[in-house]
Amino acid sequence: MSDAPAEIEALIDMMARLPGLGPRSARRAVLHMIKKRGLLMQPLADALGAVAATARECVNCGNISTTEICPICAANKRANGEICVVEDVADLWAMERSGVFKGRYHVLGGTLSALDAVGPDELRIPRLLSRVVDEEITEVILALNATIDGQTTAHYIADQLEDRVNVTSLAQGVPIGGELDYLDDGTITAALKARKRF
Repeated sequence: MSDAPAEIEALIDMMARLPGLGPRSARRAVLHMIKKRGLLMQPLADALGAVAATARECVNCGNISTTEICPICAANKRANGEICVVEDVADLWAMERSGVFKGRYHVLGGTLSALDAVGPDELRIPRLLSRVVDEEITEVILALNATIDGQTTAHYIADQLEDRVNVTSLAQGVPIGGELDYLDDGTITAALKARKRF
């Protein structure tokens, strides 16, 4: 039980729901924001309102943008015949931070999982298959996390694309069980450059 007013407790509870923040961290963050109200709290509230009003998924690749088609999909120079398939938007952003990939992306929105009843139709796999044809793709790079579900999903996609397009995967530098969002830019760069046929 806290002596904080109900409105502040509600904010702490909301903050505690964010990944990486527990109740104690959320409480410290809220207290800090209240102390720096003019510098942090109001600008944060404005930014949250703007993102809530404008953020949406790109209808083409699943990236987060403020327009129907994200800037990566809209850039003609990125239409080089390569699509990098990632599990979620955080992975796409991690790949972009490395600055080494110059093609387009496809965000699946998760991985196949029999236990969680997630099949190909619950992910953006059908959309990926149509993009391969529509965008005249010559290489699909599978940059899925090196987990059991990630590898199962990669094998499924590779089977669907067999004899239609060159399918490669990230190579060295990505540890088994590793997630792209936690890797440094150099590791991602090395893994992308050393990709191999899947």
